[in-house]
Amino acid sequence: MAPRFKKIVVPAEGQRITVKDRLLQIPDNPIIPVIEGDGIGRDIMRATRRVLDAAVEKTYGGQRRIVWMDVYAGEKAQELYGEWAPQETFDAIKYFVVALKGPLTTPIGGGFRSLNVTLRQVLNLYACVRPVRYFAGVPSPVKEPHKMNVIIFRENTEDVYAGIEWKKGTKEAAKVIAWLNKTMKQSIRTDSGIGIKPISATGSKRLARKAIRYAIDHKLKSVTLVHKGNIMKYTEGAFRDWGYEVARKEFGAQTITEDELWSKYDGRQPDGKVVIKDRIADSMFQQILTRTDEYEVLATPNLNGDYLSDACAAQVGGLGMAPGANMGDYVALFEATHGTAPKYADKDMVNPGSLVLSGVMMLEYLAWQQAADMVTRAVETTIGKKTVTYDLHRQMEGATKVSTSEFATEIIKNMA
Repeated sequence: MAPRFKKIVVPAEGQRITVKDRLLQIPDNPIIPVIEGDGIGRDIMRATRRVLDAAVEKTYGGQRRIVWMDVYAGEKAQELYGEWAPQETFDAIKYFVVALKGPLTTPIGGGFRSLNVTLRQVLNLYACVRPVRYFAGVPSPVKEPHKMNVIIFRENTEDVYAGIEWKKGTKEAAKVIAWLNKTMKQSIRTDSGIGIKPISATGSKRLARKAIRYAIDHKLKSVTLVHKGNIMKYTEGAFRDWGYEVARKEFGAQTITEDELWSKYDGRQPDGKVVIKDRIADSMFQQILTRTDEYEVLATPNLNGDYLSDACAAQVGGLGMAPGANMGDYVALFEATHGTAPKYADKDMVNPGSLVLSGVMMLEYLAWQQAADMVTRAVETTIGKKTVTYDLHRQMEGATKVSTSEFATEIIKNMA
């Protein structure tokens, strides 16, 4: 039964995405909930919707179209509902399955640590998926940015991001410290803040499963488990072990370990086999710079993935060109990976690339690959012609600076 909404208006002409036999059923006119976002979200969401609509129209000639449905979180929700994250927004995204979101502010003074984290946890969007690749012409601080082409699967619901912590000097912190020192024979200073880092078999395995399935489906060569298990043996070390376990038990016919690659196949990877390997997190940060093209899919606990995805994005132009999505088993929320940049709000000047490319991910999730490819090619062409927003313009010699809306117009002109 469809949920009842107080403020959300459901379009009459669209249809909802459903799930049947563990597969998404995509109508030709899917209703897609959209959270406009705060700050620059208003500008980049308008631009993104125009680009996606144009690509779908040009590709399918009116046979398919996205039916957008506004839902609310952040400042707009506070105005409409008197709360930052109304329940009916969660209900709408769950019911309609696929959604697009601009950047959201985090309210000051308590209530939420982060609206983004709240959306992920309430909707059980356990995988943060971040593809990072280079677009020719984008300024980069490295010599060979074209070697970067990875997709990061970051566990999204636990680790230190679970928010289980107590402030130094509180009764709760004192109680936890006293119990650990007395009962568990630890030596924690009494003036410490305390945090707990849960990493579960459930969370780790479902993340590894999604990463490995992606590599198999897209015929990629490897999945790398990134962890700090040499120090945190029973959390991040366990994440590594559980990842190997999933590969062995659930994908044994399609995967081999890095050890097996050398002991059984003399380093020559058999066709149709995905190599499962692991790297210590600090080593991975070095190797993503020095041996960039040896990695394709990275699977990480929450904190490692946060750092690593931004570090990878820095090599190919920064967060302005970095898309992302938060995914569960079926529900998926595609989003810009940067913040709200309030000083640029409503000035029609920032780069909408992150959200546009997140929209590409959304089209791929809908299996509308031709439209997704059209947007990607058009973005490449537009940047190649050095027609860019101010952030790239200031780093590119001979470039033409355009506004957010003009950049969207140029992308649409370059669709072919």
